Amino acid sequence: MMKKDIEKLFLTNIFYYIQDGIIVMTQSREIVKMNPAAERLSGWKIGGKVPYCSFCQQRKLCNGEERCYLISREEVPYFLSEMPTYHGDMIDVEMSTALIFEDEKTAEKYFLLVLRDQAMKKKEEEARLSKLMLRRLTEAKEMEHKRLAQELHDGVGQSLFSIAIALDNIIARVQDVKLHEYIHEVRSELGKVMEDVKSYSQQLRPKSLDELGLIPTILSLIQSSEKKMPSAAFHFSYNFNQRLHPLLEINLYRVVQEAFHNIMKYSKATEVNIRVEKQANFLSISIIDNGIGFDLEGKKEGLGLKHMQERISQVQGTMFIHSDQKHGTAITMNVPMLAEVIDEGSNRG
Repeated sequence: MMKKDIEKLFLTNIFYYIQDGIIVMTQSREIVKMNPAAERLSGWKIGGKVPYCSFCQQRKLCNGEERCYLISREEVPYFLSEMPTYHGDMIDVEMSTALIFEDEKTAEKYFLLVLRDQAMKKKEEEARLSKLMLRRLTEAKEMEHKRLAQELHDGVGQSLFSIAIALDNIIARVQDVKLHEYIHEVRSELGKVMEDVKSYSQQLRPKSLDELGLIPTILSLIQSSEKKMPSAAFHFSYNFNQRLHPLLEINLYRVVQEAFHNIMKYSKATEVNIRVEKQANFLSISIIDNGIGFDLEGKKEGLGLKHMQERISQVQGTMFIHSDQKHGTAITMNVPMLAEVIDEGSNRG
C-alpha cells in the first residue's frame, strides 16, 4: 500500500471514529459531509442546514455581517453555546470552525465545523465538585471531632479528675464510716463516668493518631476490641511505621474502625487478621475474619460500607469486599501514597 493511501486510510478512520462531531458545510450552512459522531449528537442530515446556536439567534449584527459568529470571523474562533438538535432539544457544545476550501469558479466557501458535547464534561465537573464538597465536609467533621475529643479530655476529664481528688481528701479528713461508704460508692460511679468520657474521646478522635500515627492507633484499637471480643484472636502485621499525610491517616483509621465495628456487631468471628503493607508507592490494608459473612448480592449496601468506600475514594484508593457465608469476610484497600493525590491544604492542626 502506498504512503498516500495509508494516510488517506488514517484520515478516513479518524473522521469516522473520532468522538467529536465533524461537519463540512457551505457558507449558507448546508451540510455536505458529516461524521457519525455529529449525526448522533445533533440528529442533522446531509443536505439539511445547520441551525443557528442560541448565541447567534440573539446577537446584534452590524450591516452586512453574517449571523453565524463562527463564519463571520476570519480567525478560527471557538466558543460555548447551546445548539438546537433535529428533534428540537438544546445541547451544550463547544464549537469551532475554519474555512477549508473556496471554489475559484463559483466562489463557494466550505467550512469545517467541529462540535464537542459538553454534557459529559459538565457531569465530570459536577462529580468533581461533589467529591470536593464531600471531602471538605469530612474534614470539617473530623476537625469538630478533634475539638470535642480535646474538650472531653482536657475539660470534662480534668474536672472529673479534680472531683475525684476532692472526694479522696474528704475521706482523709472526715472520720465517718457511713460517709466513707457513701463516698466510695460515689467514687466508684465517678470512675465509670471517667472511663466513659475517655472512651467517648477516643472514639471521637484518638489522641494517638495525631501524636503517633496510624499503626500505633490501630494497635490501640485492636487492644480495645480484644476486651470487647474476648473469644476472638486478633493478629496484626505491618512492614512500616512511618507517618502519613493526616488526611490519609484519618480516613484509613476510620475505615479500619468501621470494619472492626461490623466484625464485633455481626460477624461472630473467632479470628481476625489485619495486615498493613507498604508496596512501592501505595499502601495495602487487608482485614479478614472467619465469621458468618454475608450475601453481597442479596444484602443492600449499608451506610457503614458506603462511608468506608467514600473515605477510600477521597484518598484516590480502591476497596474490594469479598464475603462468604461459610468462610467470613475479606476487605482489601489499596491507596496511593503520592503527595499529589492528597489535598495539601490539609494540615495536622
